Amino acid sequence: VTGGELFEDIVAREYYSEADASHCIQQILEAVLHCHQMGVVHRDLKPENLLLASKLKGAAVKLADFGLAIEVEGEQQAWFGFAGTPGYLSPEVLRKDPYGKPVDLWACGVILYILLVGYPPFWDEDQHRLYQQIKAGAYDFPSPEWDTVTPEAKDLINKMLTINPSKRITAAEALKHPWISHRSTVASCMHRQETVDCLKKFNARRKL
Repeated sequence: VTGGELFEDIVAREYYSEADASHCIQQILEAVLHCHQMGVVHRDLKPENLLLASKLKGAAVKLADFGLAIEVEGEQQAWFGFAGTPGYLSPEVLRKDPYGKPVDLWACGVILYILLVGYPPFWDEDQHRLYQQIKAGAYDFPSPEWDTVTPEAKDLINKMLTINPSKRITAAEALKHPWISHRSTVASCMHRQETVDCLKKFNARRKL
């Protein structure tokens, strides 16, 4: 894995669209699905752990850092302890409820939101307030930056950022979502310069 971080690669591109974001999340979901089929929950999906296989254009996205990963039996849910990165934690982990594979889909929802606008759905300098936001599922799609995002993209985010883990979309279901499976006709190909600009700032903040 020699291509560096996916998010750093995106900001170096001359062209980046919703369709590109769809392709990125598809590769992430395919990797997550593979893990889940093997009975592995990553628990720490975030931009730092999304790496490119090489520096070649169109290189595959790989999941990294399985240090917090756990093994589960089928759809098993249990309290496996508090683990993850604040902005990507799911409501069930914050509630100290039993959890399992759906925590990775919540994190994918946060990642997809960032891929589309360059900033996260949940943000507060105060960690307690951040956790209250997450537990309440208190995010929205503010104007103007979300006005140019297709309803299908927002629908997939909503299905990933569903508070109830039993109602949250699975990796297999997400890969069948029209925004991914019918990308060429559904996802917008408009260049998103504001997203790239915001992602540059987001990347810089992550490195602090």
